[in-house]
Amino acid sequence: MNWMKIEDLATQSPLPEAYRYALLNRAEIPALMDFLTKWFPEVAVGAASCYRRESFYHKRVFLEGEGEKDVIVLLVKKRQELVAMFSAERDQYTLAFYGRLGVVAEALRGMHLCESVIALTETIGRSMGIGMAFGMATLHIPYMQIALEKLGFQLVGITPGYDREVVAPGVVKPVYEAIYAKSLVDAHDLLLPQPQNLTPKTKALFGSLFSTSPVAHG
Repeated sequence: MNWMKIEDLATQSPLPEAYRYALLNRAEIPALMDFLTKWFPEVAVGAASCYRRESFYHKRVFLEGEGEKDVIVLLVKKRQELVAMFSAERDQYTLAFYGRLGVVAEALRGMHLCESVIALTETIGRSMGIGMAFGMATLHIPYMQIALEKLGFQLVGITPGYDREVVAPGVVKPVYEAIYAKSLVDAHDLLLPQPQNLTPKTKALFGSLFSTSPVAHG
């Protein structure tokens, strides 16, 4: 489950001309933190707030020229200017891949660069033989939901109070988050649950989410 090489990523998920991918290196951590503060001020609280702490990068993130770790941060640059970032986490035990964070500079949000960044969740996941890719989308605004749905991710649940957000100046509240997932394995390889092991509510939800009905599988 090695991380995808930058040159392979550029081939499989090409960027517009003059844009390029780069793996975060130790020297660029302060500039990335400034970028996030400017273009994603909500990073001040909640699950993404770790990206404002330099210690997080040193302890958890795979940095250019250093040993692999389970969190990756990719930069998107226009020549030398940082214009977007993408971060994800692999779980080598469950073979799951979590798209943790994607941020694009405001001036570029109309050129579909955001969708290209989010699509890296699937591209990188498939390169490592991941079984399932997933991400969280706030219900405070619709943009992440729209992007994930365009890319074929399925809404599989909603969490009440999973994360916290700045909802107004000086006001932080727990929020609802949507869970989007995409299976990266053949449907026939998934073990279906046995009906007797599902409560009526679980069985009804399963049927509404997936086209395959739960059947006994022995």
